[in-house]
Amino acid sequence: MKLGLIGKAIQRSNMPLLQRLAGERTGRPVDYALLDIADGDPARFDATFRACADGGFRGVNVTHPFKERAASRVSIEDPLVRAIGAVNTVTFDGGGPRGRNTDYTGFLRAWRWRFGERPAGTVAVIGAGGVGRAIAFALTALGAPEIRLCDLDGDKARSLAAGLRAARPAIAIAVCGDAEAAVAGADGIVNATPVGMHYKPGCPVDDAALGGQRWAFDAVYTPEDTALLRAARGREIEVFSGFGLFLAQGADAFEIFTGVALSDDDIAAIERDIRAANATG
Repeated sequence: MKLGLIGKAIQRSNMPLLQRLAGERTGRPVDYALLDIADGDPARFDATFRACADGGFRGVNVTHPFKERAASRVSIEDPLVRAIGAVNTVTFDGGGPRGRNTDYTGFLRAWRWRFGERPAGTVAVIGAGGVGRAIAFALTALGAPEIRLCDLDGDKARSLAAGLRAARPAIAIAVCGDAEAAVAGADGIVNATPVGMHYKPGCPVDDAALGGQRWAFDAVYTPEDTALLRAARGREIEVFSGFGLFLAQGADAFEIFTGVALSDDDIAAIERDIRAANATG
């Protein structure tokens, strides 16, 4: 089964390993390609996407910064995914490319692994791109009464706010001018920006703004222990890393590609193997 990942600066991604291990455990061998568009050029994404559709790929995962663009290149059956406006999992078949969003389902699964049925509370979401959109919608399913959005691109934050208000009118949605204003008095913090990744080190919020929040999540998982999570831990804020989202959304994507659901034992074994591989370089 021919699969791939399209994104920017993805050479350290663990997704090829996850999908290959999932294939080994279920008897469905996977040939997984990294399709790195290092300059983030949208035209190159379009060309790569077409080449996959025409080149015998069963499907592709899509990551930063192309999830919203992918949504405009596929048919989307799920009205919730249409409302999110971002796609990270695409299948190719005779009916044309179809898009799903496993960031949404993956965040819900990762949350329950970490916090069970605990409500999310008021949440500051820093970053309103593809993963931020999916997580913001997932937070509404977790009972967040208020979501505060912040993005360097104010139009993105306002667009996400409008989508959330249309889909969930009972929830308070605010657009904040900066991350520090968004996190002040919030129960939870989500980093949905690339800040903290191996190629873009740093923290998306000033350390002085941390304190009093209950939990913090960073969608970045390379590295797993980001500056945000270290700072939050130092302020006695419960943290969970993007590695959980990575595992969950990858498992959901594998099921979409193959029709086979990974068991909890499968996922635990895959996690152990990935961590062991990373530890040995």
